[in-house]
Amino acid sequence: MARKTTFQEIRELDLKHQGVLAAYLCERMLPNYDLFHESTGFGDPKVLRGGLNAVWDKLSVNKGSDWQRWQEKLEECTPNEQDFDVLGMFPAIAACTALSSLMQGIEDKDGAPLLDVAKISQGSVAHFLELGELANIDDAGERAVAMDEHPLSAYEIEVQQAMVGFLQDTAVIDKELVREVRAIAREEGISNLGL
Repeated sequence: MARKTTFQEIRELDLKHQGVLAAYLCERMLPNYDLFHESTGFGDPKVLRGGLNAVWDKLSVNKGSDWQRWQEKLEECTPNEQDFDVLGMFPAIAACTALSSLMQGIEDKDGAPLLDVAKISQGSVAHFLELGELANIDDAGERAVAMDEHPLSAYEIEVQQAMVGFLQDTAVIDKELVREVRAIAREEGISNLGL
């Protein structure tokens, strides 16, 4: 029997486990937004931090929040492609989009937007490499192979699979587990782009 993909395994997690995974992945993307803000002065990292903190609170102690208001604030902080011509813009947009999907999934109690966070995280790595290190490879097939073999791509998939495995082995999501996962993300000290 063929091995399940990471995305198939995520779909099989229950909703609360999916939420913890998505929050963990967002935590790893937030530094990309911070770097973009530092280099351009655009946006407000405190909005993303506050929104993600509200999600962690919801996951750990079921604290309610005004998700629509957070979404509005987040939209104001999301860079517009037409306004910036820097490589860091796309990872910043990905961080905002992922956090928006996470909030939508939490609010709607729907796993599809939570799965989207994993796809956005992997996609942001791929896009970063395509526009950066691998931009000089013209052949699409050659570029795809280079992408698959790149340490950053492999690491992103490994990280996602490791957290999925960890959550599969965890029957109950409680306050301590949420705190532990959040600490793991922060202690890594680097974003999903290795920054």
